[in-house]
Amino acid sequence: MKNHLMAALMACASAAFVANTAQAADIKIGLLLPKSGPYAALGKEIEDGFTMALEEGGKSEEFKIVSEDSEAKPQTGVAKARKLVLQDEVDAMVGIVSSAVLGAVRDFVDSSKVPLVVANAGNDQATGANCSRYITRVSFSNGQVNRPMGEWMARIGIKKVYTMAPDYAAGHQMIDTFSEAFKAAGGEIVGSEYTPFGKTQDFGPYLTKAKAASPDAIYVFYAGKEAITFVKQYDSFGLKKDIPLYGSGFLTSPLYVAAEGPAAIGVTTALHYVPTINTPENKAFVKAFKAKFDRAPSEYAVQGYDAGRVLVEAVNAGATDRESITEQLSKVSYSGPRGPLTIDPATNNVVQNIYVYETVADGDGLTQKMIGTIGLVRDPANGCTLK
Repeated sequence: MKNHLMAALMACASAAFVANTAQAADIKIGLLLPKSGPYAALGKEIEDGFTMALEEGGKSEEFKIVSEDSEAKPQTGVAKARKLVLQDEVDAMVGIVSSAVLGAVRDFVDSSKVPLVVANAGNDQATGANCSRYITRVSFSNGQVNRPMGEWMARIGIKKVYTMAPDYAAGHQMIDTFSEAFKAAGGEIVGSEYTPFGKTQDFGPYLTKAKAASPDAIYVFYAGKEAITFVKQYDSFGLKKDIPLYGSGFLTSPLYVAAEGPAAIGVTTALHYVPTINTPENKAFVKAFKAKFDRAPSEYAVQGYDAGRVLVEAVNAGATDRESITEQLSKVSYSGPRGPLTIDPATNNVVQNIYVYETVADGDGLTQKMIGTIGLVRDPANGCTLK
């Protein structure tokens, strides 16, 4: 009798273990990133960071990844999101590089009740007026990166600024929040220009106009290939020697600052991550990333890493399906490569440090010299009511 009872208990325990293992193995993640188009390199960087976090957290075998190419196009992004949710039946989605794509998929994500971990797109409304309890952002909001820089530049004595950015949602939001903060702190915007997104190869006419406004500094947002072209032309057209250049840190991202070369030296920017953050967590991350990919990590890699990390933390806390993943994501808190990271329960947006740094020469290459830290920047709710 005793032997039969013991065998039955062991069978139940074995069945429970198998069920739990199956449950973990059944967690399916849809990775929605650009694999083609102007932001393909950013998508690859995010994916590398994400994969590294799963490996580090011991979840590589337990998470099934289904990847789709958003092409950084809103219409394509919506179609691929629908495919991941309705056909592949993923338990969560990760990714979204473009703010326009995030805006386009918002309603579908909210109505389908599938958690989305945003690994880049800074669309302010996504964690503001158009927030959803199913959208959690671990990257940044456009305002979060630029608002502190407006305050900081006014505080160091810069009085007049000319602004430039590409003419699309993120460009306008980045410049609007910078300008509002700069003016509120006593500064003056003496001119502003929005250049055709993804089409501007000659910034000469715009730089000439900016110089004619006689600002104390020029503040810009550009990323990817546009950032490389802009920084090089800023130097070659002669503005660098007369007018200092500031911007959001995507302008001199470690991902492509080497392509900008000496033209990037002296440019001052602000961002939530640079590889030179002097903490044990970041030093360990940089060492591991370099060993795995033979390059220094960029902010995009860290965003991918943290997207993976928050999912690992959520599952370790007991999440097994769409609803429980959604519930656990808002409770995640830890100190990682970028410093302390928490999710604001009022908006589902990340709370994090913003670092001000200058690009400087380092032997034959370039590196980031830290100038200041603006601690634990939290966005206002901006009309967000999570339900």
